[in-house]
Parts: sequence; C-alpha cells; structure tokens
Amino acid sequence: MTAIFDLIGRMFIGVLEEIGQVGMIFFRTLYWTFRRPFRIGLLFRQLEFVGVQSTFIILLTAVFTGAVFSLQSSYAFSIFEANSMIGPTVVLALTRELGPVLTGLMVAGRVGSAMAAELGTMRVTEQIDALETLAVDPVHYLVVPRMIASMVMMPLLAAIFDFVGMIGSYIVTVKLLGIPAMSFREDTLYYVDFDDFYIGLIKAAFFGLAIAIISCYKGYYTSGGAEGVGRATTQSVVISSVTVLVSDYFLTALMF
Repeated sequence: MTAIFDLIGRMFIGVLEEIGQVGMIFFRTLYWTFRRPFRIGLLFRQLEFVGVQSTFIILLTAVFTGAVFSLQSSYAFSIFEANSMIGPTVVLALTRELGPVLTGLMVAGRVGSAMAAELGTMRVTEQIDALETLAVDPVHYLVVPRMIASMVMMPLLAAIFDFVGMIGSYIVTVKLLGIPAMSFREDTLYYVDFDDFYIGLIKAAFFGLAIAIISCYKGYYTSGGAEGVGRATTQSVVISSVTVLVSDYFLTALMF
C-alpha cells in the first residue's frame, strides 16, 4: 500500500517539476525576446519553416474538413427542414473552433516534432553546450526565433484554414446539396460576426506559443542519446496536442 502512495507522490512531484521547468524556459524566452542581438535571419528561416512549409497540409485538411462537416450537418438539419443553416453553422464552427484547433494539431505534429528533434539532437551531440562556451545563450539563439515564428504564423495558417474550409463547405452545400448560393452567402454574413473570426486567431496565436515552448523545452532538456531524442519528440507532440485541446476549452469559456 505504501508503494502505491510513493508512486503517486513521485508522479505528482515529477509533473510539478516539468511545469516549473516549462515556466522557467518560457520566462527566459520572454526575457531574451526584446534583447539584442535580434537574429532576423534565424527568425525568417523559422517563419518559412513554420508557415510556408505547413501550407499544403493546412489546405488539404481545411478543404476536407469543411466538406465533410457540411455533409454531416445536412443530415441533421434535414430532419428539421433547416438546410439553409448549413453554411452559417459550418463557418461558425470553422472560425471559432475547428480552424485554430485543427491548425494547432497539424502544426504540433509537423513543426513541434521537428523542433523537439532538432534541439534534442543538438543537446545529445553537445552543440548546445558549445553555444554556451561561446557565450551565446541557447534560449536566445534557438528558442526565441521559434516562439516568435509560431506565434506569428499560426494565426495566418488558421485564417487560411478558415477560408479554404469555407470553400469546401460552399462546394458541398451549393453544388452537391443544392442550397442556393445566394442563401449560403447571405445567411453566413448575417450569422457570422468579425468577432468570431478574430477570436479564433487569438486562440491560434496562443496555441502557437504553447506548441513552440513545449516542443523546445522537450528538445532542450533531452537526455539519453538517440532513444532520448525519439522519446522527447513523441512527448512533445502528445503534450502539445493535449495542451491545444485543453486550453481551447478555457479560452472559449473566457472569450465567448
């Protein structure tokens, strides 16, 4: 019986230690964000990696999300003879929830894993130690550009997701389900406000911050060689994805 409580206590202490370390690397990142030198070249490299290289998977996910959600909604609304509400319902869901959340999950899987693997490899090959011996703060050099790039590009990717998802919904709703195009546009403009759009972008920026900090933290504190790098990469994706889903609830409760 004592062993069970001992195990629970160790797990609880381990979670608190991880939360503390994440907080420390976050505040170190904030501290270095506004201090010279500003590494513009590294920042643009990360902007390209996080944003441009993620565009295709965002486009693909968005168009089929809008399309399949419209198909599913048509069944529910046909019961109440309210098929004209398919467009506004899908667009509201995209701008408020599906856009930022699914963008966050895609970025966590593609970008977050790469960040953790890259920093983890640098840690186990002692490249991070080499930066410290050269009087270069590793957080300033490695984490700050990734955090800024994630916070900047995530809202842009979420906006692309929203727009392309609307196109997918429009194609299915108008071309396949026979809803008049004028009805789709007018109902969507009537029910969807600008607030729904920009609050989703705020969510996306927060998700980008969380993904970058968690992934960089896991990579920065990697140990155990190649096996440790693989473990850190897996953990970064899992924890980032769960953080996106859990924080989405609290952000929705606060903002809507």
